[in-house]
Amino acid sequence: MPIHISIFVPLRKFAKMSVRTWQNDAYKYVILSVLIKKMQHFIFFIGILCMVFRKDNGKIFSTLQSKKMLKKMEEIVKQLNNTFSNKSTEEVLKYFLKEYKGEIGLSSSLSYEDQVLTHIICSIDKTAKIFTLDTGRFFPETYSLIDNTNMRYGIHLQVYFPDFKRIEEMVNEHGVNLFYESIEKRHLCCQIRKIEPLKRALKGLKVWITGLRRSQSVTRKNMKLVEYDKDDNIIKLNPLINWSEDDVKLFVKKNNVPYNRLHDKGFPSIGCQPCTRAVKEGEDIRSGRWWWEDPEHRECGLHQRN
Repeated sequence: MPIHISIFVPLRKFAKMSVRTWQNDAYKYVILSVLIKKMQHFIFFIGILCMVFRKDNGKIFSTLQSKKMLKKMEEIVKQLNNTFSNKSTEEVLKYFLKEYKGEIGLSSSLSYEDQVLTHIICSIDKTAKIFTLDTGRFFPETYSLIDNTNMRYGIHLQVYFPDFKRIEEMVNEHGVNLFYESIEKRHLCCQIRKIEPLKRALKGLKVWITGLRRSQSVTRKNMKLVEYDKDDNIIKLNPLINWSEDDVKLFVKKNNVPYNRLHDKGFPSIGCQPCTRAVKEGEDIRSGRWWWEDPEHRECGLHQRN
């Protein structure tokens, strides 16, 4: 074979092999690219499933935790009620004011009952938080009582106001006296003027003291000394729960506790001026509040929430 032919024969074979190898590699590359894309789609799909599962699992976990917390708080409340069932109001308040110092507060409506509690609390710890919710529709006598209380006990009642923007929106949309039109509108007014400010006032507290009594109305007959308010995740303490109206009045008179002078004019329960009226002798003490509604609806929502 001529020398030049002998040289180029292997070269031709190498060229043919290189072409076949390149074709095979290109085919493999295409297959690999398709597989990678499929894997990317699969991984993305798995990622979405994981996110959904994690979200649902989080909800389940959160629900379980809430139920566990609720059960725990119910047990604590039950123990507290058993412990203090035969204790005096002063003993109850001394314990809670000491045990939850800096994390306890009295929400005062400046009623007979709340004035009694203010008197007792100030005799134990004047630094304890006592606050009131000024709805912007108080009687003049109520504002005078705030000053008188501060001067008598040497304290400063903390006053919380509603959000003025929310008030403006409500009044411009529904009118100034919307509460007379329906229960829903009355609840809206109470929500904005009372409940929302209350949430701000209770922030950071573990115990909320109230002046509730069982005999005040049908809506309060099943209340206990210590309760758990799950809406605000707070212990609710009702030191006067077993007191009668006569017990309250006697304490006020005996201790010269400052009180709202409207009580002397036939107002046993005093709230916002448009929603409160005097009652006749022998009538239910809460009958002057939202008198146009059925008795079972006569709550502002502070103590009856779902």
